[in-house]
Amino acid sequence: MGFVTHLECAMTGEHYAAGEPHGLSRVGRPIVVRYDLDRVKDALTKEKLRERTEGFWRYRELLPVQEAENRISLGEVVTPLLRFQRTEKKLGATGTLMVKDEGRLPTGSFKARGLALAVSMAKEFGIGHMAMPTNGNAGAALAAYATAAGIKTTVFCPDDTPQVNIDEIAFQGADVYVVNGLINDCGKIVGDGKEAVGWFDVSTLKEPYRIEGKKTMGLELAEQLGWELPDVIFYPTGGGTGLIGMWKAFDELEQMGFIGSHRPRMVAVQATGCAPIVKAFEEGEEHAPLWENAHTAAAGIRVPVAVGDFMILRAVRESDGFAIAVEEQDIFDSWAEFAKEEGFLLCPEGAATYAAYKKALSDGRIGKDDRAVLFNCATGLKYPMTAEVGSVDRTQPIDYGRFS
Repeated sequence: MGFVTHLECAMTGEHYAAGEPHGLSRVGRPIVVRYDLDRVKDALTKEKLRERTEGFWRYRELLPVQEAENRISLGEVVTPLLRFQRTEKKLGATGTLMVKDEGRLPTGSFKARGLALAVSMAKEFGIGHMAMPTNGNAGAALAAYATAAGIKTTVFCPDDTPQVNIDEIAFQGADVYVVNGLINDCGKIVGDGKEAVGWFDVSTLKEPYRIEGKKTMGLELAEQLGWELPDVIFYPTGGGTGLIGMWKAFDELEQMGFIGSHRPRMVAVQATGCAPIVKAFEEGEEHAPLWENAHTAAAGIRVPVAVGDFMILRAVRESDGFAIAVEEQDIFDSWAEFAKEEGFLLCPEGAATYAAYKKALSDGRIGKDDRAVLFNCATGLKYPMTAEVGSVDRTQPIDYGRFS
């Protein structure tokens, strides 16, 4: 038996029954899952967690899947939390700089967390066809997990989605269509097709369960740090499911007595070419209107409008955090800098968090002694890289002095 009590609208608090599919609430806002945390506390202990090895499924009492046979797994791991002391020293930080590397998950990104849960719940509900818009990595995760579950998928991508992502999605069994627009345009096609086609819309925050998968980032982070949360978290923010999910995870852990009341400052990182959350935060607004002409090569944060905008902004403000936008060139420079100086390949969105960390450290928005965590949301191997390389003609005398 599971521990879910009910679901509720994140805006109005209106309750919805568990055990049946849901999209958005009656007022068109995200629905979140609620648990009997007293029962969870009796069933789950820190000692039990130490004995488990099933990646994020180790937190099954805090996840909504009722039947074990419905958990779809592709070999998830607890993603590593890595410290970079050389960069700390270079930047004059006296605290710690850590990166949680989500690129180690199946399909190479943190989208595996949310889509594993959404697909597992779809299997539990007997849903046979799922559809979504994607800038790349979410579609790949949906295709992989849904194929493993025997569920049909249809995926719509903006026409400038990296070809490697489009091929990955199609190769893993989804029907893929390229759209001459942005992700919100793709989302409209998915939404408008629900009645005509009969698919289930698994767009960001338009169903309750991707949040539950993404919250496992917060559960893992707390456990990895000995149940002491960091001072600040830099999170690449498009739809913001992970930031919202982690904030939810911290609340649940405190109610269970696993952590105290200390919370990290949550920092929403965006690009200057697409920064609706930053604009709303700076203007004191609760909602972020559509960002016109959105552009950034960091496709995962190129989301012109987010249905959970108010949830992102609430978490940022409640944590005394902030929203920050970084320039496109700073993203690319930070990407190359981290690779060359630390030997660690961030993805562009992860590079945006490093650029934001440096900017916030420089202007005093965070302290030099803060313990900071950056989220690298995907493997950098999925993205085109440019670098200068030399050549050697093996048929000619080789000047070995050039290699010194």
